Amino acid sequence: MPSRYDYDVLVIGAGHAGVEAACAAARLGARTALLTSNCDTVGQMSCNPAIGGVGKAQLVREVDALGGVMGRAIDATGIQFRVLNRSKGPAMHGPRAQADKRLYQTEVKRIVERTPHLDLRQETAEELIVERLDGEGPGRARHRVIGVRVRGDGEYTAAAVVLTTGTFLQAVMHTGETQVPGGRAGEGTTAGVSRSLAALGFRIDRFKTGTPCRLAGGTIDYARLEEQPGDLAPQPFSFFTDAIEQEQMVCWITRTTPAIHDLIRANLHRAPMFTGQIGSRGPRSCPSIEDKVVRFADRESHQLFLEPEGRRTSEIYVNGISTSLPRDVQDEMIRLVPGLERARIMRYGYAVEYDYCPPDQLRPTLESKPVARLFFAGQINGTTGYEEAAAQGIVAGANAALAAAGRGELVLDRETAYVGVLVDDLVTRGVDEPYRMFTSRAEHRLSLRHDNADRRLTPLAAGLGLAEPERVARLAAKQAEMESARTVLAAHRSGGTSLADLLRRPEFGWTDCVAVAPALAGVSREAAVQVEHDIRYAGYLALDRERIERQRRMAERIIPDGFDYARIRHLRAEAREQLDRIRPRTLGQAGRVSGITPADLALVVLSLEGRGGDRGDRA
Repeated sequence: MPSRYDYDVLVIGAGHAGVEAACAAARLGARTALLTSNCDTVGQMSCNPAIGGVGKAQLVREVDALGGVMGRAIDATGIQFRVLNRSKGPAMHGPRAQADKRLYQTEVKRIVERTPHLDLRQETAEELIVERLDGEGPGRARHRVIGVRVRGDGEYTAAAVVLTTGTFLQAVMHTGETQVPGGRAGEGTTAGVSRSLAALGFRIDRFKTGTPCRLAGGTIDYARLEEQPGDLAPQPFSFFTDAIEQEQMVCWITRTTPAIHDLIRANLHRAPMFTGQIGSRGPRSCPSIEDKVVRFADRESHQLFLEPEGRRTSEIYVNGISTSLPRDVQDEMIRLVPGLERARIMRYGYAVEYDYCPPDQLRPTLESKPVARLFFAGQINGTTGYEEAAAQGIVAGANAALAAAGRGELVLDRETAYVGVLVDDLVTRGVDEPYRMFTSRAEHRLSLRHDNADRRLTPLAAGLGLAEPERVARLAAKQAEMESARTVLAAHRSGGTSLADLLRRPEFGWTDCVAVAPALAGVSREAAVQVEHDIRYAGYLALDRERIERQRRMAERIIPDGFDYARIRHLRAEAREQLDRIRPRTLGQAGRVSGITPADLALVVLSLEGRGGDRGDRA
């Protein structure tokens, strides 16, 4: 008789998605178990030891505004903070922080261990336990998950399960011709969950990702490298953090050379990506060095960033040279980099292939369509990046807890959050390569700035129970401070024009306002920045809100769960197949499905209104 453990929510995998999912479920009061094959790798940074960046920073701040873990952890353990894209407008700014990799992992584990209602358990999930559901019909789940079986004769039961398995499903690591089972260097792989999903009718595909080599810092000639310091006034990620107090460390920049490119070209016959040994696609946004040399053959060099992995280690991450070339080629390649002539490799780069489930099999809550109460988050959905994983994790974990308690759902739309853009892109359009967030994916990015994420999302989180009372009180105090500042700006004039109107001019800034109205000197930097941005872009934001409202009136119309597209006369077979597979919940989502034309959407509208043929909905 297997040992049995009962919970409300189970989260499988303790990476960045799993941590946010488990903590979100627990914050909502669900008795939650976070299962991982190794309790010592909770929140581990498998690749780049950094958080944030352009597009990604918005996700981190939104996760924090919803009560998440990532922002607090990086603020506590970051070793260098920089805002990218400062020369562009605020919607394009991308705060980024290098982490002390081990400290970050330790801090995340500490938060997990201190979260009420959450148990961290070292277990390897082998099989999903499901029960058959009665009833048939378009879009209806045929099974419901009720738990998992783990290695070593144990069973966990729950009302909802979240899969956040990362790159560990039937994973294979490649370094040159050498292939080793495993989803991360020094760790193994698992096949049981993939088999369970396939048996339940899920489509499963393969992606690949890669990582560069790491160097012994004491063997690097830093005098030949360009220093890259952090910002003088480092900007926190968490709305709970008042200031970054710890000392910052320096990063360095160097470049590849024509000799390196020649070496790579001479060894493409040994590169798994070019021999057919790796057949799956990797992220275009983060190509291997061998891919860059082939794709950009006219380029004589590519920039490399040398980033410390922590304060108490000399290990250096070489950002920009991800590779799966053989060991001897990596050794020779590094020795040809200026400043690295005597550098020694501590860890070789490699590529990893792994199973993922195409995310068009999910609902906007990240619950699967074939199996009720089974949620997916992170790289199992075909994404790449810690930030994308964390964003999905908080959505999946919250919805798992809400489903277990029968309390509704958390769905963020594209107008409200980058998280909403991410989830909608995944479940509506699917993926043909590992998905990464860019600011260009967000139509309303001017209003979805990283600095106002708390104003957009914390009230919503508070209504669900995701946000702590202290977070809500902090937001209320900031909003009061901002309102007071706006009053001062409207009341004071310079040259006959109010400071509020002057602030709309690009040559007039907050410092000029303080010179006229000294009372503004006491306004916090965070409140001042948001007031300035709100005033400066008020006209653009008003137009954006009008456009959103026009689109929303049509887009928000709900398509019933059991809607039968097969009964809509004249609907193209391709459109019928796509809509039946995606099962969009609204007309807006239906319009974003790949291959759906305005004419197709018009037929769906007519059917919903009971005109133009049979109604698609069934009793």
